[in-house]
Amino acid sequence: MIPFPDLLLVVFYAALAALLVAAVALGLLRLLRSRSVAIQLVVVAAATVLATVSGILVISFLMLINQHDRSVVLAVVTSAGLVGTLVSVLLGRRLVAANRVLVDAVRADRFHPPTAHLPAELAELSRELEAAYDRLAAAHEREQALEASRRELVAWVSHDLRTPLAGLRAMAEALEDGVVADAGTVRRYHGRIRVEVERLAEMVDDLFELSRIHAGALRLSRERVGLAELVAEAVAGAEALAQAKGVQIRGDVRAGLPVHVDAGELGRALRNLVVNAIRHTPGDGAIEITGEVAGGEARVTVADACGGIPEADLPRVFDVAFRGEAARTPGGGAGLGLAIARGIVEAHAGEIGVANAGPGCRFEVRLPLTA
Repeated sequence: MIPFPDLLLVVFYAALAALLVAAVALGLLRLLRSRSVAIQLVVVAAATVLATVSGILVISFLMLINQHDRSVVLAVVTSAGLVGTLVSVLLGRRLVAANRVLVDAVRADRFHPPTAHLPAELAELSRELEAAYDRLAAAHEREQALEASRRELVAWVSHDLRTPLAGLRAMAEALEDGVVADAGTVRRYHGRIRVEVERLAEMVDDLFELSRIHAGALRLSRERVGLAELVAEAVAGAEALAQAKGVQIRGDVRAGLPVHVDAGELGRALRNLVVNAIRHTPGDGAIEITGEVAGGEARVTVADACGGIPEADLPRVFDVAFRGEAARTPGGGAGLGLAIARGIVEAHAGEIGVANAGPGCRFEVRLPLTA
């Protein structure tokens, strides 16, 4: 049995030799860090063999092993080292080939996961790249839809602004030039100017509100209010429009149903839904508003008698400036009411939807009871 002091000496010199080889290998790996992984694997395999060989040489000299035994041990270690190096080279080539397959897939017009078998790490990277490409494609589609919506909004609002502005200019010039002199006509012009100015102010308010929603600058001041009170205020705000058109409004919202919302903003969303229903319901039609609690959320529905919306148009009902009609009718608004309603409801972590039901459409707002 080897004496303990001699054993410590052998361990010390063997470790010293291995550390020297490791230092050289780490230096080479640092210099080759930007080269192929196959070359780095060869360096690792060679460092392992050299560390083993250096340790055997140290032991053989310290323990005075004869030349024959030393040669046998070195031959065995060298053979094993060559096999290990060959395996490292083959593994490196496989990694390089798998990497090329993945790079070719990334460089394609549309990324598709390679069908070849990849190492676990590269396979996971392939899955993450596929998910990232899907997110980018969805974001690109949203960006294109938003850009198209913006162009449409600019075109439609420009049209809606041009008509009242031209009327205001004509009436103002007539009053200024004295073309209109009788008191009745002057009074009618003044009244019409006031109506058009109010309409323009409402349009500007809608644009400002929509810009706040899209910019994420809508700040909610939540408070606990009754849903029935919010619906009653929305109906009261649109009652004059309903009476002028001869539309009946019926409601069934349980009193005291509490929600934690921004009363002003949500009231505006509900008012937009009611006004939209009135505008698209014929004079002898009726609008029904209901409220209930179901599935842990508050639900408000506004059902009208508009005759229904084409199925192809349903997904676009809440888009900016969408009206679902080719003709532009004065006084119809800028088509922002439903888009604003959706933005406000979503800011409350709620959902809004529409479906054809009965003689018309059924808009539904769903709000969480706690937020």
